[in-house]
Amino acid sequence: MHPSEVLFQGQRQPLLLPACDHYAGSEKLMRKSMALQQELGPIFDITFDCEDGASAGSERAHAELVAALIDSDDNRYNRIGARLHDVGSPHFAQDVEIIVGAAGKRLAYVVLPKPNSLEDVVRAQDLVNQAAARAGRDFLPLHVLIETHGALHDVYAIAALPQVESLSFGIMDFVSAHYGAVPAAAMRTPGQFTHPLVVRAKLEMVAACHAHDKVPSHNVTTEIKDSAVVANDAQRAAAEFGFTRMWSIHPDQIKPIVKAFTPRLAEVNDATSILTAAMAKDWGPIAHGGRLHDRASYRYYWTVLQRAKLAGLALPDAAAALVNQPESI
Repeated sequence: MHPSEVLFQGQRQPLLLPACDHYAGSEKLMRKSMALQQELGPIFDITFDCEDGASAGSERAHAELVAALIDSDDNRYNRIGARLHDVGSPHFAQDVEIIVGAAGKRLAYVVLPKPNSLEDVVRAQDLVNQAAARAGRDFLPLHVLIETHGALHDVYAIAALPQVESLSFGIMDFVSAHYGAVPAAAMRTPGQFTHPLVVRAKLEMVAACHAHDKVPSHNVTTEIKDSAVVANDAQRAAAEFGFTRMWSIHPDQIKPIVKAFTPRLAEVNDATSILTAAMAKDWGPIAHGGRLHDRASYRYYWTVLQRAKLAGLALPDAAAALVNQPESI
């Protein structure tokens, strides 16, 4: 049996997405991000922005441009999504009609911003699905921004929706929604990792994601000149809060984010040794380095190898043999 079949019998396997979600809202930046993805490979996703990151006043033309780029030959890996206007916006239906209608077969996902409730997400989902069906797409993944009090209140129910594969924390809108009760310093480090209301919101969202095997995505770092700040934010988001993905708003942020979320080679080597020994014991308990391991820890180490592969890490031969073996039919 394939390792995933042994380790996740009767359980959902954890959903894994590229660790970096890069946002671009102008034609110049969208084309630049596509060129960079062609260069680096699909180790990061791209989200074309129709909402806060795009200029106002030319919404139809912008949506048409997004659809054309996603449906072009430059979209080499089909790992480009689009953030639409919120479901209450007069531009939402137009975004859905143009982008999902024209590029639905190649969209990686659509991002739904600013829902105030589960009902908002379901309403948006229904409209997206109608357009996707007309475009010949059966199942179009949804990414949902948690940035309002209402969405945070309904976060477990939102995460439970089968079509939702990722939740993102929208820190600036969330802090602004407190109308001064949470200081602006909580939008950035160190406040974003220490202010009780922001910490509570992040932890609630991450817990909801992991409870339903969805991907929690961390908010942007607004510092675009100092890569050390980006790397620190990504490391803290991963190690202290359980995020497995993070937004980028500048090409220079992509590599530090991917690196921070990629398992270190020492951990990959440990995972390889443990899983190889486990396979030799037909996945029964083993002793490794003076510690007992069984299927509970094997699942963790299997995920380490999967994350390393997804990030494009050059795997040792033994690790590559484990993760690249075909699943049984």
